[in-house]
Amino acid sequence: MLNLLLNPRSSWLAVAFIVTTALGCRAQSIGMAPGLVRYEFRPGSPFQFELSVSNYGNVPVDLHVQITDLWYDDKNEKVFSTPGTSPRSAANWIQFVPEAFHLGANSTQKMKAIVTPPANAEGGYYATLFVESQAVMTNKVTGEGKAVYANMRIGCLVVLAAKGTEKYNVTIDNLRIQPPSATRDLEATFWVDNQSNTHVFAVPRLAVLDERGKLVAKAQGEEKRFLPGQKDTMAIKWSGSLAPGAYSGVLTVVYGETNVDTKEVHFQVP
Repeated sequence: MLNLLLNPRSSWLAVAFIVTTALGCRAQSIGMAPGLVRYEFRPGSPFQFELSVSNYGNVPVDLHVQITDLWYDDKNEKVFSTPGTSPRSAANWIQFVPEAFHLGANSTQKMKAIVTPPANAEGGYYATLFVESQAVMTNKVTGEGKAVYANMRIGCLVVLAAKGTEKYNVTIDNLRIQPPSATRDLEATFWVDNQSNTHVFAVPRLAVLDERGKLVAKAQGEEKRFLPGQKDTMAIKWSGSLAPGAYSGVLTVVYGETNVDTKEVHFQVP
């Protein structure tokens, strides 16, 4: 199943990779869509998808493709490393057509990514597709008076899963609820530990029940991606007030289309 995400969240991902540079009269700006590709593939069966690169500047630009691994470090920040050096790399499976091209001012170029997964693939695999411009001279100079060159780089995250081979093992733990007050919102925080062989896009929801079991508040947090082995915190906030008393917070985390985990914690509003 191909899922080319073109919603505002994925658009933000695409823009986040853009390095825009003021080049005086030669201002350049490029963009790529989508910013995130999610695809379920059959092991051993090649597939392909398209991306579009647009030049919003007033001068032509020469571009080339770079493919890297996609993983994370001990701070849960993205790491883009040499193909084949990260766990569950898909970078060496991917070939671009074309790999280099000339893009005119105010124009768009479509590219095709051809992916050839091995027959023994299981679980999730990851890569990043970058498009880079050639370095051009800016209107800046160094302290020694030498010219400064700059280029632009945009990227698309590629998140793949071998269909029918996913083995989910997700733990939700350490749920804490900070009651609301006159100066702060109610906030639920918790840990998600993904020990699956594939990624999950976790969507958290919180329901607050009073002593009689009546629903008095509900909220949904932002979706968050967890690659295999990744552990990180999530949070849900609710803006409102609760009368003094005892309450229960019921957390529901949905992932992998049909998987649901729940946790419950009791708290007091003084």
